[in-house]
Amino acid sequence: QVQLVESGGGLVQAGGSLRLSCAAFGSIFSINRMAWYRQAPGKQRELVAAITRSGRSNYADFVKGRFTISRDNPWNTVYLQMNSLKPEDTAVYYCAAGRLYVGAYDYWGQGTQVTVSS
Repeated sequence: QVQLVESGGGLVQAGGSLRLSCAAFGSIFSINRMAWYRQAPGKQRELVAAITRSGRSNYADFVKGRFTISRDNPWNTVYLQMNSLKPEDTAVYYCAAGRLYVGAYDYWGQGTQVTVSS
């Protein structure tokens, strides 16, 4: 089992920055990729960024150039640096971890609220 604990959310003005952290506990040796998702009110959960154990990353088009995903080495904390925030980035941000390199993620955090004011 793996437990994920997110932190770093909050209220920020448009154009500002936040850094989210996701700490992983438990059988982290079994994890090969981690990701950040977000869900805004009335919308479906969507992938923001993902990173593999080897450090390969990918991003949703709507955050490219603004957000950066990174991880500690050894692999027990993943970060999401969010710059140039927009009101449309307002959402609950969730950390996810997967044992396989493809398919659904196996573990999820409780989420952290990010609110961007205009």
